[in-house]
Amino acid sequence: MIATNSQRGVGLCATIAALLLITSGAARAACIDLPSQGEGVVAAIQDARSLRLDDGREIRLAGVEAEAAHRGETIAALSLRALGRRITLHGADDAPDRYGRQPAFVFVEGEARSLQDELLEAGQLLVGVGIAATDCRAELLAAEAAARDARRGLWAVDAALKNAENVDDVLSRVGRFSVIEGRILSVREAGGTIFLNFGRRWTRDFAVTISRRILGSFEAAGISPKSLENKRIRVRGWVERRSGPQIAVRDVGQIEVPGAHWRP
Repeated sequence: MIATNSQRGVGLCATIAALLLITSGAARAACIDLPSQGEGVVAAIQDARSLRLDDGREIRLAGVEAEAAHRGETIAALSLRALGRRITLHGADDAPDRYGRQPAFVFVEGEARSLQDELLEAGQLLVGVGIAATDCRAELLAAEAAARDARRGLWAVDAALKNAENVDDVLSRVGRFSVIEGRILSVREAGGTIFLNFGRRWTRDFAVTISRRILGSFEAAGISPKSLENKRIRVRGWVERRSGPQIAVRDVGQIEVPGAHWRP
C-alpha cells in the first residue's frame, strides 16, 4: 500500500515527537548507526521475523515481535521487501541467540530505513524488548505509533491494544507478546518485587511486576515506579498467569507514558 500524504505526515509527526521525548544527554546511536555486522543476500524467509542468507546464516530481526494472527501477512510483506535482495546488518554484537540466529537490524541495499522500521510502520510487527540504544528504540516506537494512529495492519482493530481493565481479554493473551494500556491504581512492594496494580483485586486483576534489581535503570531514566501511580501507561511484554495476568518488566523500555515528557 502506498502511503498518502496525510499518512506520511502522521508518521513524520510521530517520529519527531518520539525523538524529542527521549532522555537528554550525550547523543546515542540510532539503528543504522549501530556497528556493522556484515552483509549478504536473502535466500529465504524463514518466518515472520527470520531470514536465511545465501551463505547459510540465519538472521533474526532484532527489536521486534510478530503477532500470530498476522503471520501470513507479515511473511508476505517481508518477502516483498527482502527476498533476493542484498542486505547489511547492524547491531550491538553478532552473538547468536539460543536458536543459532544472528539478531540484527536489517537494511536492504539502497534503503535508508531498516526492515523493522518499514514493517512496523506498515502495522505488521510490534516493537519488542531489549533494545539498548535509546534513539533506535525511539525510532521503532515512532514507526509503530504511526501505524497505530493510521490503523494499519494489526492495528486496524481496536482490540490490538489491550485494555488493562478487561481481565478476561488480557488472560486470553497468556504466553503471547502483547501491548497493554491502562491506569495504575496502586504501587506496592513485596519480597523484593514492585507491583504496579491496574485493579483493586490483587489476586485477579492485571499487574506489572518490577524486580528491585533493575531499579537502577529506572533511576537512570529519571523515573521511579512509585511516581507512576495514577498515571496511564502502556506496557509491552509476555503475559503470564500468576494469581492474575501479569507482565514482568525486565527492561525500562517496556514501559511508555503516553503524552508525557518521559520516555525511556
